[in-house]
Amino acid sequence: MIPVCDVQNSKGDSGFMLSRVGVRGVRKPVCILRDIDGNALNSMLFCNIDVFVDLPAIQKGSHLSRNLEAIKELIDDSASTPITGIENLATDLCKKLLEKHEYASTAEVNIQAEYFKNSVTPNGRTTMESYTLYGDAVGIRGQGIRKTIGVDVIGMTACPCAQQTVTEILGCSDEWPVMSHNQRNVCSVFMNMDESENVEANGLIDLIESSFSSPTFEVLKRDDEGAVVINAHSNPKFVEDVVRTVLKKVVERYDYLDDDVEIVIRSESEESIHKHNAFAERTATFGELRNE
Repeated sequence: MIPVCDVQNSKGDSGFMLSRVGVRGVRKPVCILRDIDGNALNSMLFCNIDVFVDLPAIQKGSHLSRNLEAIKELIDDSASTPITGIENLATDLCKKLLEKHEYASTAEVNIQAEYFKNSVTPNGRTTMESYTLYGDAVGIRGQGIRKTIGVDVIGMTACPCAQQTVTEILGCSDEWPVMSHNQRNVCSVFMNMDESENVEANGLIDLIESSFSSPTFEVLKRDDEGAVVINAHSNPKFVEDVVRTVLKKVVERYDYLDDDVEIVIRSESEESIHKHNAFAERTATFGELRNE
């Protein structure tokens, strides 16, 4: 057999280290086994996976095939060792990457998946709604791993300012909610924590949906459509209100999380009477939020 030179292990030409080298856009079906209220629930998620390690200055290239091997090994092993969340898969991938890339000091994994969850319209019709899940992890050799769970949730808001203006112009009573302009609001929440902490995605989605003027639904018959509009205009909210409502509910619901858990909450409204969007965000630790 003719010996093959390991080009990747040869000396780098310029002497600069690289922060991230890896592969992006690896698509894999991943079976997630979760415990929901004491019941085992299987979900098949179609994931888009990015993995990276750093590259020291003395090395020419990273062994990219090792990244694909790490992904394959963990997903193939999921039959015997269930994957309990894409953020936990990201954590395990970080560990595997640091094992396979002995020259690396850091590993990073980003996973995105479309997720479907059963829901119920205001008048009791069952639906299945879509969400975007995020599972990220960053590992530093000798210092451990931090993971992130994130979700994008779409809902609806009704503008309080326009509603008040219309009320004053028309002299309306308080018997029924007054018209206003509406927005499709996308609220994103990311929680960064130690690998030992856990947050269930379903609970986070429910919390966010309850923070809009109203949730939205893929299919609505006329009675449900009317109920959504009435409910939204009975609960008008600015984009700032959505963020603050999520903040309050997160602190109350996840009182078991450590103070060093970091959270990012973003709310963006696609305005119906403007050509721009409205945006609000808060980044904080749980310790900071509890002190407030």
